[in-house]
Amino acid sequence: MQKADVLPEAPPAAPGPPDEEWTEVIQPHTRLLDLGLRDVWRYRDLVLLFVRRDFVSTYKQTILGPIWFFIQPLLTTITYMVVFGGIANLSTDGLPQLPFYLAGVTIWNYFAQTLTTVSTVFTTNAAIFGKVYFPRLTMPLSIVLSNLVRFGIQFALFLLVWGYYLLGQHSLHPNLYILLTPILLGLMGLLGLGLGMIFSAMTTKYRDLAMLLTFGVQLLMYATPVIYPLSRLPLKYKSFIMANPLSAIVETFRYAFLGSGTFSWFTLAYSTAFTLVMLLVGTVIFNKVEKSFTDTV
Repeated sequence: MQKADVLPEAPPAAPGPPDEEWTEVIQPHTRLLDLGLRDVWRYRDLVLLFVRRDFVSTYKQTILGPIWFFIQPLLTTITYMVVFGGIANLSTDGLPQLPFYLAGVTIWNYFAQTLTTVSTVFTTNAAIFGKVYFPRLTMPLSIVLSNLVRFGIQFALFLLVWGYYLLGQHSLHPNLYILLTPILLGLMGLLGLGLGMIFSAMTTKYRDLAMLLTFGVQLLMYATPVIYPLSRLPLKYKSFIMANPLSAIVETFRYAFLGSGTFSWFTLAYSTAFTLVMLLVGTVIFNKVEKSFTDTV
């Protein structure tokens, strides 16, 4: 009788690694209205770093540095005074030309710069988006805040000019609607953010939209009472201009500081509602496109 082969006992299994606890779990958003605002709040320090990066990198190798913040609105205002106030002889509603044009330029620049910069956030930051994870919404939010710093510098210039005319010529009549300035500024920034995120989602596939937007912003300025008073428009054009949600914001800003123009709670409420809708739509589209934009950029 043959003895059965005895197999050697298997060595004891090596102890497995201890259960790992992850501090960050990256998952796709499944709900349409999951805006990811909680993640953005957790990365608020990163938003501030992006703000500092944008501010420093823009003027790091320039001679005049932040002085350009003063030069740009001043040169633009002087050009408007010569072309529209002098050659075209457009009315400024009885106000001095310098504070009239500077008021419109100051608040318009904040919207225009925010919109154009946010609209290219995917294409200009594709390299960093493809390497490091962070909530993508932090990038357009940082653009809004960095442009707010620029607005603060230009607004200080406007206040200097405004104070000079207020104390010297007594031709300005400010009112309590000045208290609405933070609200007006917030509406301008949020509207630029919402529209910019919509265009940023579309420019990932259609690069022509970036150039079209730059041209469209210039045309939009002429559909906004930046270089002319709303009160001087013919009635057939006034309703068209007021359909532009930016018109009520710019007109209220000018009316609050200069005391001339028109003000309506209804039109301001319309601008607010339009801004909130665009912000919601833009955030939803932005969060939806961020999952796959690296495949198309």
